[in-house]
Amino acid sequence: MKLPAGAGAPAPDAADALAQATATCRGIRTLTAEIGISGSAGGRRVRGRLSVGVAAPASVRLEALAPFGAPVFIFAAMNDDATLLLPRDNRVLEHGRASVVLNAVAGVPLDAADLNAILSGCAPPGSQFRASALGTDWRVVNVSAGQVTYDVYLRREIAASAWRLLALDRHGPTDGIIRVEYRDFQNDLPRSIRLANTSGVKENTFDLTLALSQLETNTPLAADVFRVEIPPSAAPITVDELRRARLGIREN
Repeated sequence: MKLPAGAGAPAPDAADALAQATATCRGIRTLTAEIGISGSAGGRRVRGRLSVGVAAPASVRLEALAPFGAPVFIFAAMNDDATLLLPRDNRVLEHGRASVVLNAVAGVPLDAADLNAILSGCAPPGSQFRASALGTDWRVVNVSAGQVTYDVYLRREIAASAWRLLALDRHGPTDGIIRVEYRDFQNDLPRSIRLANTSGVKENTFDLTLALSQLETNTPLAADVFRVEIPPSAAPITVDELRRARLGIREN
């Protein structure tokens, strides 16, 4: 997606534009979907299917589905407390940091709050500290959320049309810039999402396209959805072991 660049001019209407662009997604308390994923992560091709459920403000469950049998993995997090189960290997990681665990198993350093905002096509909650007008039909709103900042790109087709959130850049303290791009909107929600971090060390780069289907919003989800039932026989696994397995690194 080609985004405008430059310092721009002051944008006194940016707060109203952001509110308009996020009016639908701000009302989403839960979201469930099937996701087809394709692209690359850590220099390796990725293709698969996910079953996902998220609940505001920061709960998520991801299941990496296999053609037959048990899921490849089940990842669940509430706030920053994550559990990962590998049913086929009967291994488990408990009480890990959500972004660290998801990065180790899937190559994407996002936490539950990030996934809530990204999958619903919304700007993460935070405080606006700067806004720019890049021409008449683009606004860039800078949002701060703790140690993470976001450049939120808004666009309208013509002066009389509504603003839409088309992309954001997530600036993290350790993981560089993650670009999120939205396409194929239906009922003001995106059905195609691109996640990319193409700078830095090869093993930390990714460029993934998520195709959302069977999307439902505001369906009640019990708290148990975001907990993983762990078999008593499951053996522990570490973040380093997960990362080595994802990258195909053999132990000596």
